Amino acid sequence: MSTEADLLTNQQPLVQLRGLTKSFGAVRALTRVDLDIPVGQVTALAGDNGAGKSVLIKTLSGLWPPDSGEILWQGHPVHLHSPKDAEHLGITTIYQDLALCDNLDIVQNMFLGHEPLRFGALDEPTMELAARKTLEDLKVTTVRSIRQPVASLSGGQRQSVAVAKAVMSKTQLVIMDEPTAALGVAQTEMVLGLIKRLAGQGVTVLIVSHNLNDVFAVADRIAILHLGHLVAVGPASSLDSQVVVDFMTTGRSTRVSGNGHAAEAQS
Repeated sequence: MSTEADLLTNQQPLVQLRGLTKSFGAVRALTRVDLDIPVGQVTALAGDNGAGKSVLIKTLSGLWPPDSGEILWQGHPVHLHSPKDAEHLGITTIYQDLALCDNLDIVQNMFLGHEPLRFGALDEPTMELAARKTLEDLKVTTVRSIRQPVASLSGGQRQSVAVAKAVMSKTQLVIMDEPTAALGVAQTEMVLGLIKRLAGQGVTVLIVSHNLNDVFAVADRIAILHLGHLVAVGPASSLDSQVVVDFMTTGRSTRVSGNGHAAEAQS
């Protein structure tokens, strides 16, 4: 009998990048990147500064079109000319600045740009109920009130609101750029737990992080970029921190992970 893990493994990836290449003038930022992002799993994108991580996620977010190669969404080629195109597909990108309005409360931020109306006025009761249920489903329990201003929230709570906003928009892929940057230990644990719960609800997650402890805490798969090339990708269980650092800094590794399996090196 097939296990749930087997079914996920055999399922078609939500996103497939094929030969993705992007240059800025004479600088080649990405070179023929092939990457599958499986449904309902957490894929971590690792790499040193300048490796191409930000370029890859901005290309996938519709900010920068690739020079060549293609993006497949559920097996079908798509052309992302703008962030609106990505959002229409079901891709939400949460950058480090989170794009929240400090002067608005949690409910207002979660519905910003998508406010429901009733008899020509904001349907506040419906907004509050939906916001409260979404936060409860994600087990976000540390906020004092869903009507408190976002400016009063901690870094971890702000990340939680940004993620809840994405969930409310029925997103299928959440891209998170350095989600635990500048957070304390408790706030980091909150955000990592949130990422796990997202995947547990069937949402596909792609995270970019320099913190390998955080990566190994949540990632099902790790993809490693070096100077614009995808040099290795594999299950997190087949890697360890030193192997990842090797690939990040030199593009190769002669080590094997603790269970004796090396990462799948990319040509």
